[in-house]
Amino acid sequence: MAPDRDHAPLAERVEELLAAGGPLPIVAAGRPVLRRPTEAYDGQLGPALLARFVEALRLTMHAAPGVGLAAPQVGVELRIAVLEDPAPVPEEIAAIRGRRPQPFRVLVNPAYEPVGTARAAFFEGCLSVPGWQAVVARHAEVRLRAEDERGHAVDEVFTGWPARIVQHETDHLDGTLYLDRAELRSLSTNEAVAALWSQPTPATAATALGFELP
Repeated sequence: MAPDRDHAPLAERVEELLAAGGPLPIVAAGRPVLRRPTEAYDGQLGPALLARFVEALRLTMHAAPGVGLAAPQVGVELRIAVLEDPAPVPEEIAAIRGRRPQPFRVLVNPAYEPVGTARAAFFEGCLSVPGWQAVVARHAEVRLRAEDERGHAVDEVFTGWPARIVQHETDHLDGTLYLDRAELRSLSTNEAVAALWSQPTPATAATALGFELP
C-alpha cells in the first residue's frame, strides 16, 4: 500500500512541492486542507527550507496574480501567509477603498483583532475560488500580531485595504474562506463585476442584486 502523502512529515511534503520549481499549484475550494485550522509554525521546516517555501509562496502569489497567499492554499497546513500589494488601481478607487501599496511581508503565526467598530464592504475574490467575487463586510481597522520569517515580532495596525488582506489571509489559516463572511446575493463572476460592478463601492450592486450594506 502506498503511503498517505497527507500524513507524511510536513518538511518532506514541502520538499516535494518545491522540487518541481516554479509557481506552486493552488488548491481550490472543496479540498479539506482549506477547511482545517493550521498548525502553529514552530520550526517544522527549519530555516533554510522555510526560506525556500516563503520564496515559493511569493513566486506563486505573483504568478497568480494575487495580493496574498496562505500556506493551506498550496496544500500545506502551516500558519504562514505572505502578502504584497502594489495597488495598481486608479486614484479615486484607491482613496475610497483605502488601498495603499504594501511591501512584501511574511506573516508567521498571525492573529488579528478589530480596532473600533467600523466596517467596510467591498467585492473580494480568492485564488482558491477562481472566477468569482462577492461583497464582504470586514473590520475597517485591525491590529495584527505575528512574527516574520526571521522570528521577529510583528505588532502593527492596518487600515483600509491592507486590513482586508490581513483578515482574508489570516482567515485562511483558521479554515475560513471569504465566502463564509460574504453577502451571497452579491456573488458574481469576475466578468460580471468588471462589466457591471466596477464602481468604487458596491452600492449599485447592493441596489440591483437586493442586499444591504453595513
